[in-house]
Amino acid sequence: MLTKAEKTKQFILEMAVPLYNEKGISGVNIDDVLAATKLTKGCLYGHFENKDDLSEQVIDFMLKKISSRIYLAVSVGKTAKAKIYAFMDFYKDPIDTYISGGCPIFNTAIEADNSYPLIKKKVAVLIKEGQEALTGILKEGIANGEFSSKIDPAGFAFKMVAAIEGGIVMCRTLESTKPMQGLIKSLKKELEQQ
Repeated sequence: MLTKAEKTKQFILEMAVPLYNEKGISGVNIDDVLAATKLTKGCLYGHFENKDDLSEQVIDFMLKKISSRIYLAVSVGKTAKAKIYAFMDFYKDPIDTYISGGCPIFNTAIEADNSYPLIKKKVAVLIKEGQEALTGILKEGIANGEFSSKIDPAGFAFKMVAAIEGGIVMCRTLESTKPMQGLIKSLKKELEQQ
């Protein structure tokens, strides 16, 4: 059971996540978080040393939240094929995303690339772990006869994630989910045909 202080900190993190995903680390200021939480500066600084500390903890929380949700979606699948399809389907609506503002992994990676080296390393670890997990599922599917042995598991995992992440950005820019539907259908068809 969480203490009152832990509940307050959790609340701050929850309320700050969409702000950070939509505006980015450099775009969010303390006043944004105060407005979203309706808390005082004193309360906020009782839980976080400064904006950098807040930002780092929000990003950590956000990345854990999205990766847990993806893992949950994928783990529902009973077969390798169902797991891979569940991963793809998780991204089927790039406009109305689980955390508003698009994919937090991609958004954070883009902003952290040149400006936040420690956060960039955290995102890199998450991406690497995700790629390894997807590669493992594809290998399992090949071993089970669900996928062709012609598939390069690591190559397809990379291609799938790169295509989906790029698709999210393009669909959000075009304000249309339709291209993502076509992309996912095409990726599934490619798996089926090999």
